[in-house]
Amino acid sequence: MARFLDQAIRASRRMATLLWIIAVVLVIAGILAIVRRQLIWGIVLIIVGLLVGPGGVSIFT
Repeated sequence: MARFLDQAIRASRRMATLLWIIAVVLVIAGILAIVRRQLIWGIVLIIVGLLVGPGGVSIFT
């Protein structure tokens, strides 16, 4: 039982790290889109990045 819980905790940490990396990439892509004068696309990417990130309002939980 303890082994299963340990594996679940490790999997949860990996998922949180992956979501954090995806969120950072989306926000950076959104900022770059705004700099390239693609305002709507940039705003959408930033909002999606904030929703996906584990520190924000995650849509996967």
